[in-house]
Amino acid sequence: MTAPSVSHAEPEAPSPGRWIAMASLLLAGFMNLIDITIVNVAIPSLQDAFDATDSQIEWVVAAYIMAFALCLIPAGRLGDVVGRRRMFVAGVAVFGLGSLLCGMAPSIGALVAARVLQGIGGAMIGPQTLALVPVLFPPRERGLAFALFGLSAGLASVTGPVLGGWLISLDLWGLGWRPIFLVNVPVGLLTIFAALRFVPSVPGDRSLRLDFVGIALAGLALLLILFPLIEGRQFGWPWWCFALIAAAVPVVLAFALWQRYRARIGAAQLLPVALFRYRSYVIGLAITMLIFGGIPGFFLVLAFMLQVGNGLTPLESGLTTLPFSVGVLLASVASGVMGLRWPRKRIMAGCLLLAGGMVLLRTVLPMGGEALVRAALFLPLIISGLGLGTAISPLFQTILSNVEDGDAGAASGALQAFQQVGGALGLAVMGEVFFSHLGRNLPGAEEPVAVYSTAMQLAIIPGVAGFICEAFLVWRLPRPERGPR
Repeated sequence: MTAPSVSHAEPEAPSPGRWIAMASLLLAGFMNLIDITIVNVAIPSLQDAFDATDSQIEWVVAAYIMAFALCLIPAGRLGDVVGRRRMFVAGVAVFGLGSLLCGMAPSIGALVAARVLQGIGGAMIGPQTLALVPVLFPPRERGLAFALFGLSAGLASVTGPVLGGWLISLDLWGLGWRPIFLVNVPVGLLTIFAALRFVPSVPGDRSLRLDFVGIALAGLALLLILFPLIEGRQFGWPWWCFALIAAAVPVVLAFALWQRYRARIGAAQLLPVALFRYRSYVIGLAITMLIFGGIPGFFLVLAFMLQVGNGLTPLESGLTTLPFSVGVLLASVASGVMGLRWPRKRIMAGCLLLAGGMVLLRTVLPMGGEALVRAALFLPLIISGLGLGTAISPLFQTILSNVEDGDAGAASGALQAFQQVGGALGLAVMGEVFFSHLGRNLPGAEEPVAVYSTAMQLAIIPGVAGFICEAFLVWRLPRPERGPR
């Protein structure tokens, strides 16, 4: 039995099953978000299981981020074409299949390919969850519904590292790290059943079109940049690595010209040219890429430093990083209370807290013959988490506040895509710094703990520099007001 079909986004009468439907949306979003954080604690276990190189391990994270970023905008438009519920259910199915293949992966290459499939499924899910809220709820209930998405995201960030470490430590049926992916399969099936039963079906608009050339050009440009950054170290930085990075420039130019051409003839664009009329949006994209560029790479190298460098178990590693997630959750709740007040000051304060927390982290890492004191990491990590949570909410509000209503959907999708692109680039840069230092200094080192700590200290320098740059860029943002500047 399936939910009834409706032909518009405004519900005539609240559906009695709307909160069950909302639970299925939250469950899918939670599954998607937790899979990003849960992988971090499993990275060293994956490297041991497959005897993987450092660059292969980076691809386990980067492949998901790239696929998610590239597919996010077209997936949102495709939901308009085929229908939001249909796209949501398909996304959960693709994500579940990708999770199953991850859990059964016989090699590191198969795991990376399955992570790409997971990223595609995650991108299919993301835009539909928020878009389905007006279908389910009358205006008076939508505030609570949207607040639940924020709470779900906060809980996912807190739960992910601990759940991942716990599942790995249980070693269920001798599967080691594999249950962190396989757990998504029954959750996905439950989500699909609930969505088909309780989420109304809204017909899509078949007249809408996708920008397939734009998708191909954007994907090629991203690959030309990321591949040499991640793989260059393994090959000794031959000439073709620099040639690939240089080749990204004309591809980016071709993408920009193609988008302008599509705009001139009134056709669909992957990145709508109209968005660049808004100065706050352009500056905001740069800030977003910088602030999210430091997070995935930071947790990748932190997991290696804790588990491989200092011998912590995955569960101990997850518990050690928990203060960061708690800080994000607490600051997000506080941001909800403050609403739209003092947005630029809060963004700047968040960036400086992030930078300060990471600088403080450098001072407490073990050096020489010292042993790691896990409690010493509490203060730097919770400060960093408070910084990220303080900056995110007013950042998105400020960036989108000057965008006209007709461009808001495209602006939101593009903003999330640039967030993921920043994460992929930051992962490549911080991973390069960290693993290069290990490769030069770890062989024959008398004190490997010190080598890992120094590598960690060096790797977070780009992140700290980026956070400080963001704090200055914030003052270039126009004050929030409706309409283009």
